Amino acid sequence: MMIGGRSSSSSSTATAAGGTWVSTTSVSASGRRIQREMSELNADPPPHCSAAPKGDNLFHWVATIIGPPGERLGYLYDSGREKINSAILISSLLFIFLGTPYQGGIFFLDITFPSDYPFQPPKRVLVGTQGSDIYKVIFKTCIYHCNIDAAGNLSLDILKDSWSPALTISKVLTAIRSIFSNPDPCRQCKVCRMSYAVIMLKIWLFFLMTDSPLTSGVARLYLADKAKHDEIASEWTLRFAK
Repeated sequence: MMIGGRSSSSSSTATAAGGTWVSTTSVSASGRRIQREMSELNADPPPHCSAAPKGDNLFHWVATIIGPPGERLGYLYDSGREKINSAILISSLLFIFLGTPYQGGIFFLDITFPSDYPFQPPKRVLVGTQGSDIYKVIFKTCIYHCNIDAAGNLSLDILKDSWSPALTISKVLTAIRSIFSNPDPCRQCKVCRMSYAVIMLKIWLFFLMTDSPLTSGVARLYLADKAKHDEIASEWTLRFAK
């Protein structure tokens, strides 16, 4: 078959969820890598996650993640050396039995791969003289989470400085799902890795900040009144994700 006077041999065919997917995009090295990841993800998807190209664009995917139950037990200690404060400990134990406020919700994401993937992740890039943000992994379902802002933009280390070409979209989806169980209101301040005094200092300093993480108001509520935070997050999950 001829397309625009040229042979269509440059187009490709791959199997996606729900049937055969035909790409009209010329398959570059990045495209072949994405096709391979698509095949692997279809054969062995991460728990409660799925993803596939949107239409015939190999570099534009739609993903779904089902909100997890409680998974916080492994986050209570750091090699048995430091125990986190009692309020967070009790909250963590409750989540083992009661689940997260995102449990059972179906969350849709929009993923755009860069042309030089996997050397660059599906991440935010800075454009224009003012450095405007364009995010390439975006939540399309509204969610109340300190690492996801009102526009669906996501803050995740492996989509930034911790990215490696060895990572895959399957691992990215797994990492995204993990922040449902383990939100990071202080970004780099992993609570379980610090003494109680350092925790309190970090929290005090955090309350003076206005630009970190993506949704600072949600993060402040998470630190100050986690029960109220979880109540609101559960309401949002029920309203927007079920």
